Amino acid sequence: MGVEENSEISIGEFETVSQLLTSSESLQFAFILMIVGIIAIAIAYSKFSGIVKSRKIFYTRPHLSRFIRRAVLPFFAIALITSTNAYIQTSAIFEQEIAIEGESSPEATFAKILNTFNILVIGYTISHLIPIALIKREKSNLEKEDFDNWFDYRGFSDDDGDLFHKLYKWMPPKVTVDEIPEEEFTKHLETQEGLQFLEQFRTTKGNPIGSYEKLVKDPFEEWKKSERAKYQKYYNNCITGNNQSGRKLKPGAKPDEIFPIDIWREEKRSHSFEPLIPSSRPPGYARKKREGLPKSAKQVLPVGIFVATILGVIAWWGVDLFVLATATGGFSIGLGLALQETMQNYFAYLVIRKDKIFQEGDRVQLDTGYNGYVHKITPRVTYVRDALHESIAVIPTRHLVTAQIVNYTKENKLVPAVVKVGVSYLNNPQQVASILVKVGKRGMKEIVNVKGQHLVRQNRCPYLDKNKPSCGCDKDLHVDISQPVVRFSDFNDSSLDFTMWVYVKNYGAQFKTKTDLRMIMYEEFKRYDIRIPWPIRTVYQGDEKKEYEEISQKDPDREQVIDKYGLGDIGRGEGEE
Repeated sequence: MGVEENSEISIGEFETVSQLLTSSESLQFAFILMIVGIIAIAIAYSKFSGIVKSRKIFYTRPHLSRFIRRAVLPFFAIALITSTNAYIQTSAIFEQEIAIEGESSPEATFAKILNTFNILVIGYTISHLIPIALIKREKSNLEKEDFDNWFDYRGFSDDDGDLFHKLYKWMPPKVTVDEIPEEEFTKHLETQEGLQFLEQFRTTKGNPIGSYEKLVKDPFEEWKKSERAKYQKYYNNCITGNNQSGRKLKPGAKPDEIFPIDIWREEKRSHSFEPLIPSSRPPGYARKKREGLPKSAKQVLPVGIFVATILGVIAWWGVDLFVLATATGGFSIGLGLALQETMQNYFAYLVIRKDKIFQEGDRVQLDTGYNGYVHKITPRVTYVRDALHESIAVIPTRHLVTAQIVNYTKENKLVPAVVKVGVSYLNNPQQVASILVKVGKRGMKEIVNVKGQHLVRQNRCPYLDKNKPSCGCDKDLHVDISQPVVRFSDFNDSSLDFTMWVYVKNYGAQFKTKTDLRMIMYEEFKRYDIRIPWPIRTVYQGDEKKEYEEISQKDPDREQVIDKYGLGDIGRGEGEE
């Protein structure tokens, strides 16, 4: 009896299927035609998919184009299988009695075969359409976050005109603001320039005043139309040759040269919503940027759904899944042991991503002392790039979960840029401290990056005093700070030592800030004759005035060097370390 049960479990209805297919040449011919038809549909689908990728809809409506591409294949496949079933059932193939051992009739068995194909096709379709819908929902949520950022920025730099004030009207506060004298506040309310000043005003806590009321029924929809118009302009500039390369970019080219609108939004989001210039990235940039990234849950979902469909079909045909699992259990255990470290790395990657311990672009220091930027995180290894590009550390991702890591970027909005200097004992330390405060005040306003944004965090952006939008140096600042900070730190052997610092927006900004502060400090020290002494223990017998005159003789030559070679990024705001 055990042998009989095992036979039923292992073979099920598959023996009936083989007998059915070998019993009729007409049935075999119809079955072969159906298989050939499905292969032809798959080939045609591949061609159709390539055509869709080269059309404008693929770029302007990426989710819709993906839905169409996934839905076309199963539609024709199901139509072919259903028509084949209808033909077989209405033909004379089953008129002669076919001797088959089993309880099912030939018609029912063959219909079950075709229904199996239909189920597999439907399962494949669902497994791919559900992730598309989930990704579309995720992108819609990100679009709403972009709108919130647009509102916080009071518009993006590439808006068509003053879009923000076409959709919103600023309403002044009903009472006088504590930080503005009542007479001045009333005077501002009487002029357009004054209203603009109040709208841009920030309190010492960094909070705006007044409120906004909508001028249109749905500002979000109007903003979306504006963003689509921007992308339309970007796309047209790509295909017409009005771009940096000066050539017409071809849609659907390999490697890809034009960003679809969802990738276009993602690129703008990662670059503080600055305008995206056509052809500003090398071909295949978006694809290479995502190489090495593990599959997300939405990308793995199709495999899970389709595997579940296959298992359901196998059970439907009479195969015991418990026996199947037992047969593959040993193999699974062996495979798990072989991939133990790989799985540890993968789950460590998931922990890092979920808990946001660090991410690409963060400045970190490893427990080995290595300091650099996180370049790429993969399920196997993580790359940390030295700040000066001299090396890259490659660390197994699983080690980073248990290691002690210093993250200079995460949740850190205040990073001190510290400059130390020693002055002569002949100088008054109070005067020196005051001049250093002046140096810091100048640095707060004058030190900017290549985009004109202040590197030093401050309670109120200086641009607001000029009725210009804030560059963001006063955003997300929820603590009271008073800077620059100047400290008389020590009586040294040959100098009075001072320390001065200001707070910058991130770890990398401190290096350029310190350089520019030293340049300003040298200028101010020279203006006020604040001397940086030679070591007192050294006997200096030279004539300083004579030496200065000798050095000055070469000033014209040195100025020519400056004219020819410039100063790099010193004092010009062209980058950050």
